[in-house]
Amino acid sequence: MTDTTAGTLDTVRLTAWMDDVGLPGAGQPLVVTQLSGGAQNEIYDLRRGEHRSVLRIPPATAPADRDKGILREWRITRALDGTDVPHAGAVAVCDDPAVLGRVFFLMDYVDGWSPMQHQKQWPEPFAGDTAARAGLAFQLAEGIALLSRVDWRERGLHDLGRPEGFHDRQVQRWTGMFERIKGRELDGMDTATAWLRTHRPLDFIPGVMHGDYQWANVIYHHGDPARLAAIVDWEMGTIGDPKLDLAWMLRDWPDDTHDLEAASASYVDLRGMPSRDRLAAHYAEVSGRQVDDMDYYLVLAKWKLAIVLEQGFQRAGDNPKLRAFGAIVPRLMRSAGELAETTDYRG
Repeated sequence: MTDTTAGTLDTVRLTAWMDDVGLPGAGQPLVVTQLSGGAQNEIYDLRRGEHRSVLRIPPATAPADRDKGILREWRITRALDGTDVPHAGAVAVCDDPAVLGRVFFLMDYVDGWSPMQHQKQWPEPFAGDTAARAGLAFQLAEGIALLSRVDWRERGLHDLGRPEGFHDRQVQRWTGMFERIKGRELDGMDTATAWLRTHRPLDFIPGVMHGDYQWANVIYHHGDPARLAAIVDWEMGTIGDPKLDLAWMLRDWPDDTHDLEAASASYVDLRGMPSRDRLAAHYAEVSGRQVDDMDYYLVLAKWKLAIVLEQGFQRAGDNPKLRAFGAIVPRLMRSAGELAETTDYRG
C-alpha cells in the first residue's frame, strides 16, 4: 500500500483519515515518501492517484508545544489562501493526536526548487545570466512585501500576535533569553541593546510576519524568469512589524555584491545580485511601506539572530552544526554594535 520511506507514519490510519475527510483518491494506494525530518517537523510527500500533497507533523519526541506550532502554521496557511502571497495551499488539518500520535496538516505540493538544493551554485539559467539571477533576489523581497499587505484582521488572524508594544517586547524577551543561557560576554551587545531601547520606531503598521524569512524558506518555479512559487515554514509566523522580515533577509547582504569576498560569504552565492538598497526600495514600492529607518531593523535583526544562535551554541554539546555558531555569533553581535554606533538613524 505504501513505499518503504514512510518513516514512522502509520499509513493505515492516515489512509483511513484521508477517506474520512473526503480527500481525493479514495480506494487508490497511498504512496508516502519522507522529504525531511528533524527536531522541528517531519515532512512527507503523499501521492494517491493524481492527487499529491505534503504532510507536516512534529516528530514523536518533539515537545508538546510543537503541536500548537503545527496548528499555528495551518492557521496562517489557510488564511493566505485567496491572497497574492506565494504559498502552498491549505488542504486539510487533523487536530486529533490519536490518528498519527501528533497533530498534522496537509498542504498542496509545490513543483519547484529550493536555493538550499544548490547553495553556492545556482541552477541554469541563473548560474550564467546575471540579469536572470537578479530576479531571484527581487522576487525574494517581493514575497514579504506582498505578505505585509495582507489584511490580517479580515483573514481571521486578529489574535495571532500582539502588535502593541512589539518592539519593547523584542528587547525584553531576547535580553531575558540571553541572561538565562549566558555563557560568555559578547562584544557589541551592550551597545546594541542600549541603542535599541532608545531608538525604536515611533510607530509602525502591524502586519503578518514570517519570522524567519530567508533563502532557506522559499521555493521558486522552474525556469526563467525567476518566479517565487511559495514561502514555506511558518512556525515563527505572527502579527508584528513586517519590516523586521525584510531586515532578516538583508542582515548579511553585502553593500557591494560585486565584492567577490563579501558576496561569497553568504550560504548562497550573492555575486552580481542587486544591492541591499535596491532590494529595500523594491520592497517599499510593492508594500507601500517606507524604509527610511531600515538601519534600526538591521541592528535588531543582527542582534536578535546572534542571541538565537548563541542559545544553540550554549547547548551544542558534541553537535558540530551548533558548535559552529560559536564563531558566527561574536561577528554578528559586533556587526550589530558597530551599526548602532555609526548609523545616522535617530528614531
